[in-house]
Amino acid sequence: MTEDINYEKAFNRLEEILEKMNEGKASLDSSIKLFEEADTLIAKCTDKLNYAEQKIEKLIKKRNGDLELEDNKPKTEEFESSNEL
Repeated sequence: MTEDINYEKAFNRLEEILEKMNEGKASLDSSIKLFEEADTLIAKCTDKLNYAEQKIEKLIKKRNGDLELEDNKPKTEEFESSNEL
C-alpha cells in the first residue's frame, strides 16, 4: 500500500493508524503491524518533505544563481497554505 503514495494520503493513513492504536482495542500482532506500517509511512513523508525543502531552496536563489544564506544555512521563507485551491 505504501509503495507510491503521495504525502497527503500517507499523512491521513498515519492519522488513521494513530486513532486505531489509541483506542487500545488492537491485538498485539495487529499493533505491531500498524506500527511497522506507520514507521514506513513516516520515512516516506520525511523523504517527501526533504525533497520539497530542497526544491524550495532552489527556487529562492538570487537572480545571479547564488543561494541566499542566513546563519550559513539556506534562507527560507514562510509558506502560507491557501485552502482556496
